[in-house]
Amino acid sequence: MRRRLRASAVGAALVFAATVSGCAAAASPSIALDEDTVIVDVRTPAEYADGHLDGAVNIDLQSAGFESTVAALDPEDDYVVYCASGNRSAQAVAVMENAGLSVTDAGGIAAAERATGLPVIP
Repeated sequence: MRRRLRASAVGAALVFAATVSGCAAAASPSIALDEDTVIVDVRTPAEYADGHLDGAVNIDLQSAGFESTVAALDPEDDYVVYCASGNRSAQAVAVMENAGLSVTDAGGIAAAERATGLPVIP
């Protein structure tokens, strides 16, 4: 399932990049995504359900099982983390880096959308 989510995220990023490449005013995404990039939304499930980046998985920072879930993540993958404003993503990144993961903090959802080129979907 995670591979399918990654493929979806990479595909969406490529479509977005191709769409905006002809537009001089559009900025290109600043966070590169590849097949081993996992987009992680650390908001609550209710926030995630209201809209999230296409292909993102939801791992609620505020859940009791956050650290054990992080410990089970594949250390070979790269992770891009975002939340609502950037506060929880920074906290999550610290935990994930302490677990030995390669993590990029994309900040809040609007910044993450711009930085990755992935659209927010319902």
